[in-house]
Amino acid sequence: MQDSINSQRPADERAEIADELIVPVVAQELEVQKRTVESGRVRIAKQVHERVEAVEEPLVSERVVVERVAVNQVVTEPPATRQEGDTLIVPVVEEVLFVEKRLVLKEELRITRIRAVEMSPPERVTLRSEDVRVERVPPRDRDGE
Repeated sequence: MQDSINSQRPADERAEIADELIVPVVAQELEVQKRTVESGRVRIAKQVHERVEAVEEPLVSERVVVERVAVNQVVTEPPATRQEGDTLIVPVVEEVLFVEKRLVLKEELRITRIRAVEMSPPERVTLRSEDVRVERVPPRDRDGE
């Protein structure tokens, strides 16, 4: 067939074609397929363990002691509330009628805070933890399905 095409062309054009190299173009195509294959199995076993532990925790409590101290002292103005160490002193005044009016410090309240720490009795507390065991199992036979 090449000769019949060449014979229809002029001679100088045929000479050029004779020098040409014809290269066939080839294409490859790929087809991919997938299938699921069981490669193994696992068995999981979970076990719960319980343990009892004693818990001791310090408990803090405070109590207040109120002490009345008689002073009966004449003052010109009410004294301020004051703090002496752990004790809060609250003055209590009373107006007393004389020929003249005077302030008399009648008493002081001495409020002391006492802090006590004691251990609570041991409590029984149940704590749980879980262990997990994973075991590999061989796949099923294809014939057995």
